[in-house]
Amino acid sequence: MKKALITGVGGQDGSYLSELLLEKGYKVHGVVRRASYPNTQRIDHLFKEHDERDENCLFKVTYCDLNDTSSIRNILEVFEPDEIYNLASQSHVGISFITGESTLDINSIGPYRILDTLRQMGADVKYYQASSSEMFGLSPPPQNEDTPFLPQSPYGISKVAAFHITKMHRKAYGMFASNGILFNHESPRRGLNFVTRKITLSISQLLSGEIDKLYLGNLDAKRDWGFSGDYVKAIWLILQNDIPDDFVIATEESFTIKEFLKETFGILKLDWKDFVEIEKRYIRPAEVPALLGDASKAKEILGWKPKVKFKELCYMMLEADLKLKGLSIKKASEIAAKIKVKKGISL
Repeated sequence: MKKALITGVGGQDGSYLSELLLEKGYKVHGVVRRASYPNTQRIDHLFKEHDERDENCLFKVTYCDLNDTSSIRNILEVFEPDEIYNLASQSHVGISFITGESTLDINSIGPYRILDTLRQMGADVKYYQASSSEMFGLSPPPQNEDTPFLPQSPYGISKVAAFHITKMHRKAYGMFASNGILFNHESPRRGLNFVTRKITLSISQLLSGEIDKLYLGNLDAKRDWGFSGDYVKAIWLILQNDIPDDFVIATEESFTIKEFLKETFGILKLDWKDFVEIEKRYIRPAEVPALLGDASKAKEILGWKPKVKFKELCYMMLEADLKLKGLSIKKASEIAAKIKVKKGISL
């Protein structure tokens, strides 16, 4: 039985990847950072299915801090994984402008600590590093594995460093260390401070009367948005490849935030312009105008391609956030029609 260690297991990708690996018969050991308030809601269902008190339990979670080399070494020695998926990071681009130093430490030095510890141990382990399309920055689309990195944020810079740290360990020490350059990928499990989830959650709050406006920043930013559940399959395939390598994972379609607004509000026959206002504090100091991935290499070598399209993704996320308010799409549409009448908006 293969054993996989997942850092950042409590995140969106960590939860979907855990489900995938368990389905494939893996023993999964997740790593989270200790906090006063546990952030495990995305994996709580796995705790219910797998009793950690059972010594044969296939899913366990352990505390580990990527700032602490000794805790990294301890978990590697105890669990002895066959594969490591390093998904842990400070993953919000906007926040990285405020917390630049800690972003660089977690996102860049954290991967170095893991890889260098593996090197010192002489461990025969396959390592996956979660890289990001934000590394491309101002490089014009489409972006592939040969596109220059021109990052525009502390987050993007931190990911470029981690990318090269991973590649260096592969070339210098012969380690099986691969990068997955994932373009934006969303789901109902996306963090609340990411723009796609902020939009779909805010629509449900508009309908329930909790808010009357949605405040956003740059609406012209163009992104290649996919579904996290599809992307974790690519992550797994990267470590099943015969040789370590780097892969762009993307849908090869790109949409602006305005288009995301139009699609999600449009499901309920609402015009987003009636509910959205621009707030200057959400405008980033430096912006990446357009990201569009070329995933030809992943398609050819890994046999991977995305299944969920943009419209389906929008519907999925809105439906899930409406469900949190006890609403179906049909009921939400009825409420939306009443709001339009109340506001004097043309039907």
